[in-house]
Amino acid sequence: MRVVAKFGGTSLGNGDRVNRAADSIAAAVEAGHEVAVVASAMGSTTDFLLDAITFEADERDEAEIVSMGERTSVRMLKAALSARGVNAEFLEPGRDDWPVITDAHGEVDVDETMRRAKRLADRMDGTVPVITGFLAQDHAGNVTTLGRGGSDTTAVMLGNYMDADEVVIVTDVEGVMTGDPRVVEGARNVGEITVDELRNLSFRGAEVVAPSALSYKTGEMDVRVVHYQHGDLLTGGTSIEGQFQNLIDLREGRLSCITVAGRAIRNSPGVLAELAAALGDAGINIDCVASGMDSVTFYVDDEVAEQAETVLHDAVVEDEILSSVTVEDDIAVVRVTGGELPAESGILHDIVDPLHDAHITVHDLVTSATSVAVFVDWEDREETLEIIQGKFKS
Repeated sequence: MRVVAKFGGTSLGNGDRVNRAADSIAAAVEAGHEVAVVASAMGSTTDFLLDAITFEADERDEAEIVSMGERTSVRMLKAALSARGVNAEFLEPGRDDWPVITDAHGEVDVDETMRRAKRLADRMDGTVPVITGFLAQDHAGNVTTLGRGGSDTTAVMLGNYMDADEVVIVTDVEGVMTGDPRVVEGARNVGEITVDELRNLSFRGAEVVAPSALSYKTGEMDVRVVHYQHGDLLTGGTSIEGQFQNLIDLREGRLSCITVAGRAIRNSPGVLAELAAALGDAGINIDCVASGMDSVTFYVDDEVAEQAETVLHDAVVEDEILSSVTVEDDIAVVRVTGGELPAESGILHDIVDPLHDAHITVHDLVTSATSVAVFVDWEDREETLEIIQGKFKS
């Protein structure tokens, strides 16, 4: 089996942890597996280096400075592996066999990086490459970086391009947890989680795997997250399933939007739960919810709109905070899923502006970490889909 193992800064935070990492790599090699290693800077070295730059430094100089953390880590790990009789070599920007190349815009040059990664993979039989995470190199030979979470990106990207069977992210958490163990009691490890689930959690603060890394995961390649104290690269932790796909989808059925108005609903605990529970008890599925200060809108299947209106009207009558309910029929929704949508600068303008130019009324725009839902009149659905597809064709 071919494995790419990424060791985070905490997992290399001191000499004992470097030894533990080297032991786990050596054990996997001894078991007959091909292993490539991606190393982050030891501990908080990168933060220390960034804090030490108290002068005006250009991007090139800053990249060279912060690269020293990862450069130190790969030398430490290579030496620890050599001490265990493992044939290892460290790779860093500037070497002829360095794999991660960026273009003039600072983006990964996929073709060149893939070519170099495959060439590196061909040399892995009997040799463990120890690669600096986070760092890249442009075509002129300058050091560049892959941004926040760059070591995760390095590992999953190289795992993809090197046709690895598995990428193992070694970090300071027990895989993905049901909740933050520092906050909630009884948090436990989740054995499996989908890429879609994890990306949504990652964009909302879960520091497990960088969202940018997961875009490189394929359906055939396993990705697993394990704690550095586990000591075994090949078992345990949380397995990340599936493959994140870019998708522009028009919902087939018509929707109705049912709006409940009330005084300061957003500041009234329990109102949203009360309304959603009433619909749930009636067996009515909610496609989407949009809220304002004085209103909540539920999007439901058109055929249950009348029933939903009756259920919510009963709730309005019983709750003095609520004042009225109204229904609008014949609504369509186009969903754009993929990438880092709301985190991408200008993404909402890219969606809304061409619709405005086409005189299409947008009833609602609901975003999540990995999707944007555009609600329009039913009669405008095909044109909306065509416009959005054209915008994201590339």
